[in-house]
Amino acid sequence: MSLLLATLIPGILLILLGGGLLSGRKTIVASLKAFPRSATATLFLFGGGAAWFLFRVWHLTPADFGNYRTILFIAFGAIAVLSFKYVPDFLAVRGAAILVLLGASPLLDAAYMEYDQPQRLLMVGLVYLAIAFSIYFGSVPYRMRDFFEWLFRTATRPNLFGACLLGYGALLTITAFTY
Repeated sequence: MSLLLATLIPGILLILLGGGLLSGRKTIVASLKAFPRSATATLFLFGGGAAWFLFRVWHLTPADFGNYRTILFIAFGAIAVLSFKYVPDFLAVRGAAILVLLGASPLLDAAYMEYDQPQRLLMVGLVYLAIAFSIYFGSVPYRMRDFFEWLFRTATRPNLFGACLLGYGALLTITAFTY
């Protein structure tokens, strides 16, 4: 992945999320409030995260326990399937955390050793912040529900948060074309 694309993707995602929050539409607010326990989001996010993780397990090299990849694939696949049945609460949050953690690798790889491009740190800093939040929300996913309750308690918070996301997304999008 090129550095341009690695910076453009998070920028566009932030613009979409920030624009959605700024729009103030009731459907977006309701969707975000329902997100942590959404069955549809669970299916797509956790299912997609599990599939991506299992793909990575299947393509392990011998240095990374690749000799045991069949056993690992079956074990982690069984855990993923059983998670839908036995721990369905907040599985959408955990799925989003999985996708962020797996998606961080190609983004950071694109910026690796690009010391002549200091503006790359705008994207790298955001990715590391997303990793930290993913680890936190992945371990205590009910806190995302609490965050959304706090965010939508007043009318100004979603607008301010959306404006910050939109502004940083615009900054990343513009920065992507400076490489």
